[in-house]
Amino acid sequence: LISEIDAKQYWGCADLTSLDSMSPQEKKRQGYIHELIETEERYMEDLQLVLEVFHKPMSESGRLTEAEMNMIFVNWKELIMCNTKLVKALRVRKKTGGEKMPVQMVGDILAAELSHMQAYIRFCSCQLNAAALLQQKTDQEPDFKDFLKKIATDYRCKGMPLSSFLLKPMQRITRYPLHIKNILESTPDSHVDHSQLREALEKAEELCSQVNEGVREKENSDRLEWIQNHVQCEGITESLVFNSLTNCLGPRKLLHSGKLFKTKSNKELYAFLFTDFLLFTQAVKQFTSSGADKLFSPKSSTQYRIYKSPVFLNEVLVKMPSDPSSDEPVFHISHIDRVYTLKTENINERTAWVQKIKAASEEFIETEKKKREKAYQARSMKASGIGRLLVTIQEATELKSSKPSGKSNPYCEVTMGAQCYTSRTLNDTVNPKWNFQCQFHIKDLYQDVLCITIYEREQFAPDDFLGRTEVPVATIKKELENKGPATRRLLLHEVPTGEVWVRLDLQLFDGKAHK
Repeated sequence: LISEIDAKQYWGCADLTSLDSMSPQEKKRQGYIHELIETEERYMEDLQLVLEVFHKPMSESGRLTEAEMNMIFVNWKELIMCNTKLVKALRVRKKTGGEKMPVQMVGDILAAELSHMQAYIRFCSCQLNAAALLQQKTDQEPDFKDFLKKIATDYRCKGMPLSSFLLKPMQRITRYPLHIKNILESTPDSHVDHSQLREALEKAEELCSQVNEGVREKENSDRLEWIQNHVQCEGITESLVFNSLTNCLGPRKLLHSGKLFKTKSNKELYAFLFTDFLLFTQAVKQFTSSGADKLFSPKSSTQYRIYKSPVFLNEVLVKMPSDPSSDEPVFHISHIDRVYTLKTENINERTAWVQKIKAASEEFIETEKKKREKAYQARSMKASGIGRLLVTIQEATELKSSKPSGKSNPYCEVTMGAQCYTSRTLNDTVNPKWNFQCQFHIKDLYQDVLCITIYEREQFAPDDFLGRTEVPVATIKKELENKGPATRRLLLHEVPTGEVWVRLDLQLFDGKAHK
C-alpha cells in the first residue's frame, strides 16, 4: 500500500522489520494516516502559493483597494496559521533517542487542532461575496482580467485560476470527516487512539456544521440588507429593519421569495416570506432582460414599494383551491378579514409557497402558545404559600416613547418569581389606563418581590423598554399593616420619566389578613 521510504518517513519505523510485523489492518490504518498528512501538506502549499502568486502582485499592482483585497482574501493568513499548527503536529517529531513520535497520537492531534479552526467559519461565510466581486471586476475591467490570467501562468498553479484556489478552504474542511472516518474504520476498538479519533470525528463534523451555518447566516444577512436597500417602506407606522431581531422568534430569516400574481387582475407581485411576516411588494419599474435586475443581484437598481401592510404569520391560514386537481397553480391566504387569491408560475412553486408559509405560521403560533402555557403553569401552582397579593395596575403617566411621533403602544408585565401576568396593549398613548388585576401566591415574606415592567409593543422588533419598578413583599406588609388595601404611586427606574399607579392588597393565611 505504501512504499518502504514512506513507511520510514511517516510511520516512525526504526527499521523495516517494524513494517513487516504490522497486521493488514494496521498497514491500512497507517496508509490512511499517510494520506491525511500528505494531502494536508499539499493543501498548505496551495495556501502559501495564493499569497505568493496572487495576493502579493495584486496588492502591489494598485488595481484593487484595500477593502476589495480584504473582501477577496478575507482572513487567508489566519487559515495558514491554523493549518501550519496542524501540519507541524501531524509530522513525526524526533525524540531524544532518535525514535519518532508514535503515530497513535493522530486522534489526539486532530481533536485538539480542529477545535481551533474557527477562522474557516468567517472565510467560508464571505466566499460568495468574494467570488461575486472577482467576477464583477473581471467582467467590467478587461485589463484586470488579463492581469489575473498573466499571474496565473505561474507553473505552480497548474493552469488553475485564482477562483479555483479560493474554493480550496471549503473543500478541505469537508474532507476532514472523510479522512478521519477512514482512519477510524481501520482502528480497532481496543486501540489506544480509538476514543480520540471518535472525538476528532465529532470535532470535524461540528466544524463542517458551523461553517455551513455561517454560510447560510451570511447569505441570509446579505439578502436582508439587499431588501432593506431595494424595498421602500413608506406607509408603515413602525420602523422596519429587516436584518434584525424579530419580536419573539429570534433573528429574522428570509424563508422564501419570488414572483406571485393576483388571479383576477393578473397583477405581478414580488413576495418575501420572513420568519414572522409575509410582505407583498410591486416593482416600481419593470425588470430588464439582461438578468441584472433579478432578485438579490448586486447589480439590480430596481426599487419595490409595499403593496399591502405586512401579513403576520400568527394571523394567517393558507388554503389550496377547492379543486386541487386543477392545473392552475392557485392558492389562498386568509388574513383576519381579507383573502388573497394568488397564482404562481408553476405547480412546484405553489407547493413551495404553501408548505413554507404553513410551516412558518405553525412555528410562530407554537412559540406564542408555549410562552402563554409557561406563564399559565407558573400562575396555576397550588396556593401552598403563606398568603396572596392582589394587584391592580391602574395607570401609568408620562411614559417616554422612542417613536418620532412621541406616541406609544404600552403594556405592562407584572411578575413575582416565575409567576407572570401581562396586561392588554393600549394604542397611541403615553398615559395608559389599564385597571388590570392579577393575583400572586406569596411563598416567602422576606424574599418575594413584586416587579412591574412597562414595554412598548413592537411588531417587527423586540418590544421597547419603557421603565420598571420593584416592591419587596416585606415592604408592602409593613406599609399595609392594619390599614387595608392602599394605592401607591411608584416611579419607573432606568428611564427619564414615567410613573405607575398600583393598588395593593396583601392577604396572609395565618389569620392576620389585611383587607
